[in-house]
Formats: sequence, C-alpha cells, structure tokens
Amino acid sequence: MSLELRKKELSRWDLVSLGEVMLRLDPGDFRIATARQFRVFEGGGEYNVARGLKRCFGLNTAVVTALADNPIGRLVEDLMYQGGVDQSHVQWVKYDGVGRTVRNGLNFTERGFGVRAAAGCSDRGNTAISQLSAGQVDWQKIFGEEGSRWFHTGGIFAALSSTTPQVAAEAMDAARQHGTWVSYDLNYRDSLWKAIGGQKEATRVNRELVSKVDVLIGNEEDFTAALGFEVENADEHHSQHDIGSYQRMIERVVAEFPNVKIVGTTLRNAKTACINDWSAIAWHGGKLYRSIERPDLEIYDRIGGGDSFCSGLIYGLLTGRDVQWAVECGAAHGALAMTTPGDVSMATLSDVERVMKGGGARVAR
Repeated sequence: MSLELRKKELSRWDLVSLGEVMLRLDPGDFRIATARQFRVFEGGGEYNVARGLKRCFGLNTAVVTALADNPIGRLVEDLMYQGGVDQSHVQWVKYDGVGRTVRNGLNFTERGFGVRAAAGCSDRGNTAISQLSAGQVDWQKIFGEEGSRWFHTGGIFAALSSTTPQVAAEAMDAARQHGTWVSYDLNYRDSLWKAIGGQKEATRVNRELVSKVDVLIGNEEDFTAALGFEVENADEHHSQHDIGSYQRMIERVVAEFPNVKIVGTTLRNAKTACINDWSAIAWHGGKLYRSIERPDLEIYDRIGGGDSFCSGLIYGLLTGRDVQWAVECGAAHGALAMTTPGDVSMATLSDVERVMKGGGARVAR
C-alpha cells in the first residue's frame, strides 16, 4: 500500500507528537500506598508513540510539550534525552518556587498481579502543558519550514484543560495544510474529563477533532465513551470481542467521518493482571485486517501497550508496508512493550520482527 505522504527528503521529521510528558513513579513489587521507594520513568500517551518510533524503529521524531523549569522538569528532560526524541519544541515555563501557578505532572503507577488489577494515581493538575493555548506554538514553522510526514496527538492531551483542544485543532489544521498525515488516539480517561464537562464534553470535543484526522486509534470503550458509537453485543467489561460487531461500528464511524482513512484497534481480554489475550485490527478501504492472536500473553506491565501498538502501526504505514504488515507490527510491538517496566517500549526492531515471525522465548545467545 502506498499512502500519499509528504516526501521524506522534504521533511525534517518523520513524526511530531503533541502531548504531556509526565514523570512516572513506579513502586515495583509494592503498592503505591505501601511503597518506600520508587523508580522513575518518563511517559505520556502521545510522547510514547514518538519515542517508540525513535528508539525501536529509528525514525526522526520530535515532541511539542511544556514543562515547568525546575529539577523535576529537568529530570523529565534528562529521561527524554535517553529516549532520543528531539526537544527543540519543548516550551519551558518559569517556576514560582512551590507550584501555585505551574508544575509538572506526576503519575504513580502500580503494575498489578493476578486478581489485583494495575492501578494509577495521577497528580497532574495545573501543569505547564495544560495551560498551553492556541497561538503559542509556531505550527507553520514545524509543518511548513521544517516539515513532518506525520503528526500525532490524542484524547489525553485534549482532556487536560479547556484550551488544549484548541491547540490540537490548530496543529491539525496546519499539518493538513502542508500534506502531513494526522493520527489521533482517543485514549478516553474519565478522570481527566470530569473537571471540564464530563463525557458530554468529551464527545463534543473528540467529534470535532476527529473530523480533522486521517488515522484514528482507539479501543471499543474509547469509541463508545469518546465518540458515542456503541459496539453491538459488547459485554460490560469489554472482554468478548465480536469482530463483526467491531467492523460494523467502524463502518458507522467512517460513514460519519469520511476523512478517516484508517482505523486501528487493540483487542484485549484481561483474564488476570498478568495474563491477557492480545491482538489488534485495522480497517482500511472497506476491509478489516486482523493480527495473529496471542492468547494467554504474559504481562509484566500493561501500561503503554496501546501506544506501542500505535507506533508500530504508524511505522508500517510510514515505510510503505501494507495494512496487514502494519497491524502485525503494531500488535507485536505492543506485546513486547508489556514485557518490560515503564510506559515506554524497550524493544528493538529485530525483536519486533522476530515476534512477527512467530519467534518464541528461547534464550538468544
């Protein structure tokens, strides 16, 4: 499959992402409330996609975000250096000394085990990126002068405040003006939307933004909560996956939003926190493509699996592979990302290709 993408030689970036980058604090084998020490990682739904494309797949990516200029912000910066995502469009905001006016986001995440589900506790109110408003980012420079083949953002960024959807919309408009493809991960988070109008506002905002999108990512719960499209025969816990119902739902989405060319969805049945059935599908041109199924996939840390699916899917599309290859790449990358701690992928391209070919877990030496 050949997409009409901006030429690589005319683009500084393969992908630019827009979103918050938080400091993730991981209690390891303990629970958040009983921990005495934490490991730190950087993470954020939109950023994770850019990092995966850089570190695993070797593409040139950049992130547009904002951080309070204090030691926590500089720690996030240092972690991002390791990830390799370009930071030339990071905005640094003066810190007031105690965080009354601006601060950096923290995300405490425990991994879960067996019947105990993974859990998170976000501490991200009044962050620098949530205060970003339209007109503060030079999108014409990014998409016109520098050039990017792809732009990615999502529903987490849109839910941070009443102004962030406007920033996403102006970025999408600028990207499309310069022939840049736009992807959007619905990533519905009820805890974020509560403060700015709840699910009704989430549906309004997401429907407006999806009208500007080429590639739409989301699971069944996202499509229902963020866009108002029900999946027929879905059970309460979204654990039973009727592919025919999925396809009919996706067809209703693209009928209402004909600008959407590709839809990607992960299929997860969490039997326990450590054992999940895992696969993915992608829709394009009236046809549904499904990855191989990985029943009883062993999970170390499920956070970031969807973001790594997204980066693998985009990698396939950016490099001219067909949709079947792209969805297999995304599903394999997502599976690998859930075998290591933290939000971000620690996989390599050779790891992904081995898993795509059905490689097992025998020791490589």
